[in-house]
Order: sequence, then C-alpha cells, then structure tokens
Amino acid sequence: MPTRAQTGRLLLLPLQLLLLTLPATGSDPVHCFTQYEDSTGKCKGLLGGGVSAEDCCLNADYAFQEANSKFCMPCRLPQWSPWSEWAPCSVTCTEGSQLRHRRCVGWDGQCPEKVAPGTLQWQLQACEDKLCCPEMGGWSNWGPWSTCSVTCSKGVQVRRRACDRPTPKCGGHCPGEAQESEPCDTKQVCPTHGAWATWGPWGPCSGTCNGGPKAPMEKRSRTCSAPEPSTKPPGKPCPGSASEQRVCSGLPPCPVAGGWGPWGAVSPCPVTCGLGQTQEQRTCDHPVPKYGGPSCVGDATRTHICNTAVHCPVNGEWGLWGEWSTCVRRSIKHISCQEIPGQQTRSRSCKGRKFDGQRCVGEQQDIRHCYNIQRCLWKGSWLEWSAWGLCMPPCGPNPVRTRQRLCKATLPNFSPTVTMVEGQGEKNVTFWGKPSALCDALQGQKVVVEEKRPCLHVPACKEP
Repeated sequence: MPTRAQTGRLLLLPLQLLLLTLPATGSDPVHCFTQYEDSTGKCKGLLGGGVSAEDCCLNADYAFQEANSKFCMPCRLPQWSPWSEWAPCSVTCTEGSQLRHRRCVGWDGQCPEKVAPGTLQWQLQACEDKLCCPEMGGWSNWGPWSTCSVTCSKGVQVRRRACDRPTPKCGGHCPGEAQESEPCDTKQVCPTHGAWATWGPWGPCSGTCNGGPKAPMEKRSRTCSAPEPSTKPPGKPCPGSASEQRVCSGLPPCPVAGGWGPWGAVSPCPVTCGLGQTQEQRTCDHPVPKYGGPSCVGDATRTHICNTAVHCPVNGEWGLWGEWSTCVRRSIKHISCQEIPGQQTRSRSCKGRKFDGQRCVGEQQDIRHCYNIQRCLWKGSWLEWSAWGLCMPPCGPNPVRTRQRLCKATLPNFSPTVTMVEGQGEKNVTFWGKPSALCDALQGQKVVVEEKRPCLHVPACKEP
C-alpha cells in the first residue's frame, strides 16, 4: 500500500452522507427558463417571470427559479446533481479535513432513498496537502559592499547575505531581503547629450470645415528633454525642429442622430406545448443615423411569454433494479451449498411517463443462473485493510473515520458456466447469497476488525 507521503492526498471511497432538506416549492410565481445546465446547475434561456411552477413545467425540459432562491430546479423527475469539487483542505500542512456536496434537483417527485427536491447532501474526508509545516530560516552576516556601478556621477553599490543560519525546512524562508543597496558618488561629472521626447498629440484643427480662405491646420510639438543636454561639461543639443504642422483632412459633415421606427407585428408562439416566447421588432430608420451621429437608444427586439396550456410529453425512465430473488431450482427442493445451478430474477419499473411520452426501452425483468451459497459455512481468510472511510458525521461534533479488515469466505471451485438446454450454448453462473466464513481469530475478532481515527481541523458546513 502507498504511504501517506506517496499519495499526497487521501482519497476515501465508502459513501457516508448528511442530508439538509430545504422547503418544498410552493405555488408562488417563479422565473421560467428553457434549459437546465447539468454541469453547473444553472438555468439558461430566460422566458420570463410571473408564472407558476406548474405552468413552467408543462414542458419537462424547462427549469425554474424561485424569487428568493439562488439555485435552479429542472422540471424533470428529481435526481441527484453531480458532486461538487472537494473544498480546499482546512489546513495547508499536516492532516486536515475537506467537504463536498450535491443537491436533489427536479420537480414533482423524489430522488432515490425518498429524498425531497432541494435537499443538500454532504461528504467529509481527511486530507493532507503537505506532510510537514514550513520552518523559517535565519540570515548569515552581510557580505562586503560591491564597487560603485558607474565611473562618473552617482551610482549604486550592493551587498548580499545567505539564508543558511539555519537553512529553512519544508518550504520555509527567511523574512526580509537577501540583497540591499545604497547610493555611491564617484565625484566625477558625466556629460549628458540631448534627445527628443516623444511627439505630443496633434492640437485642435484651426477650422471646423473645408473650403475657407485658409486650409485648416493642426500642429504638434516635442521637447529636448529625454534627456536635456548638460551645460558643465557641455552635452550635444537635439538635432531637428521642435514643432511641425499639417493640413487637416476629412472634416465631417454635421452628424444625424438615428430614430426608431414603429414596432412590427408580434410573432406567433413557436411551441405547441408548455410556454414559449414571442417577439416584436423595430428598425432604427426614422431617420437612419448619418455622419457619425448616435444610433438609436434601447432594444430593437422585445419579448413576451406565450402559454399553450398544453402539457408536453414526458418520456418514461427506468427506476433502479430491485433485489435478486432467492436462487432456486424448481425440480430440486434444496440446492444450497452444492454445485447445482438454479435461477433467480430481478425487475424494475418504468417511472414518470406522462402525456403520451415514450415508454422505457429495454426489459423489465432480468434472469440469470446462480449457485445458492446463502449461509454456507466455509473456511475464509482475512482481507487487507480497506481504504479509510469518510469522516462521520460530516457536519456534527468530533467526526471520525474508519477502516476495516473482513474475514471473507473462500468460494468453492464450481464450474463458471452451465448448459441448461442442448443447442442453446453455455450460460454464465453467478454465486448468490452471503456465506459464513471461518477465520482464525485476529485481535480477538472472528468476522471484522475495525480501526478508527478522529478527523482533524474540521471546517463548518455552510449553504453553498
């Protein structure tokens, strides 16, 4: 098994949960949307507000959001959202804890385990980003000052020190800087030659339109200041002119602001069931904006909700498979613990089909061949330790995580296939039932050995 240092973070497999239930949806007005995004849990494609959840959910593909709620509910049958990402570890070094959550989202039903829509479910696990915590280091003495960085005028000299008394551990550091500087003066004057600064912006045009007695001009200038030439010792001046001008071009005619034309006809409702959205449009052509004049202010399109008051078809969805029936063989009364194949069945139901929606595709009943090993007493062996479980309770006081070693029965060497009817080929045979295992005692136990540890630095559960 990998050590804690090799894994860096502990991934814990068994699902152990805490449920937090929100109030059920009432009949207050909601905002209705045309899409529900599974990856983010967000509503998309706003139709509008002021409608009931019942009217919005005439189409099972739609979704709604209550006025004071921050999360979106799809109109389909309730199901669990994907788990959120694990929150950051509660501490950055040594062992801590972290949370994640999911929510029951949907309408007019319940999630598996009879959980109401809006219910929030939490998981808590132990985590460890770094095995150790940083330890600060200490500085050595400062080294000597370097020579001055220039040979004339003023420059800079530096000195350095090392972070090794002591050296920091586990990503630690020394507070402060490893280098410091101070000004130095050579007492020697350097000549400075002049250079032009960048041109300034073009100034305002001397006229507002073309065609007058004088062509409109614009002017810009620059200064000999990047740098300015020195006088002692003398530096060279900037070459060229400090200003220039040019004729203005492209002076525009006066601008014309745009104006809206009348609203057009309302479009027909685009759906045949549930809620849809109609549109009206207008054009910015009374007048059309010209010569840089501003365009029309406001929207060229406005929308309205239309209600067909007709339910959309809802397709059926298979529920979970039920438990397998007892493994039996009609012609033989007792087949337990023997190499005698039997048969067993399980079934499932097609849920949620309404308003002429499609029936579920596939079989309602499943049949398989089996060996009945229920309560058979066989020699067993101890399994290795399981992975550490989740911290329980995730939102309660003093959560604890657990791992186990189980005594598992050694299954008999029965044939994995069987031929029941000639000409129909071989069929796979599955062991069914829970056998009783005999193991030598381990830490005084014969069935399961359990180890518990407290979870450390536990964060609080808050509404996401």
